[in-house]
Amino acid sequence: GNPEKISEANVYIQVLDVNDHAPEFSKYYETFVCENAVSSQLIQNISAVDKDDSAESHHFYFSLAQEATNNSHFTVKDNQGS
Repeated sequence: GNPEKISEANVYIQVLDVNDHAPEFSKYYETFVCENAVSSQLIQNISAVDKDDSAESHHFYFSLAQEATNNSHFTVKDNQGS
């Protein structure tokens, strides 16, 4: 609620799938991280869908871009879901 304590960080997602319908996020995500968040705290779960596959066969892998792997501020963990 205090505009002086707000900052923004852009996160870019690169989709490597090539087919009739590219995978897309299942909904619009807007994520906020509080200044008192602790290390390794879960901040956001994301999921994707692919109209070319049935919902049962969906399994997507998310990873940080190569240039971001040395940045210890963000990590991505596979939750074995979609």
